Amino acid sequence: MTDIRVTPAVTIPENELQLKFSRSGGPGGQNVNTRDTRVEVIFDVAGSPSLGPHQRQRALRNLGGRLDGEGKLHVIASEERSQAQNRELAVGRLTSIVAEALRPPPAPRRATRPSKGSQERRLAAKKARGRLKRLRSTTSDD
Repeated sequence: MTDIRVTPAVTIPENELQLKFSRSGGPGGQNVNTRDTRVEVIFDVAGSPSLGPHQRQRALRNLGGRLDGEGKLHVIASEERSQAQNRELAVGRLTSIVAEALRPPPAPRRATRPSKGSQERRLAAKKARGRLKRLRSTTSDD
């Protein structure tokens, strides 16, 4: 495993990730009973030197419900039958979760006014519709 590029500005060195392996449940026969294929990747968001102070604050705020009491993010993968595939899955999930947490919030919407031409077209369409409705109605000359 090498350094993980989360965003163009953020790279997490592999020594900041802690990997734990254990037996996973589900189908797989003897493989499940004898091999540690479940992978848990732990990333210390609160204490990571690869994140700047603003990035750390944003990540801690956006990942609030996913972090444990110490500010660590746990990602688990146990879908595949091999440890290597589960490791790739877990690291990929960690990358996407951290990248999403570091994404800046969208800029607030700036209110704009309708153009003069669009206002005139809207009013002309309303008048034409009203004229059409008036022509449909029956008028009595009594």
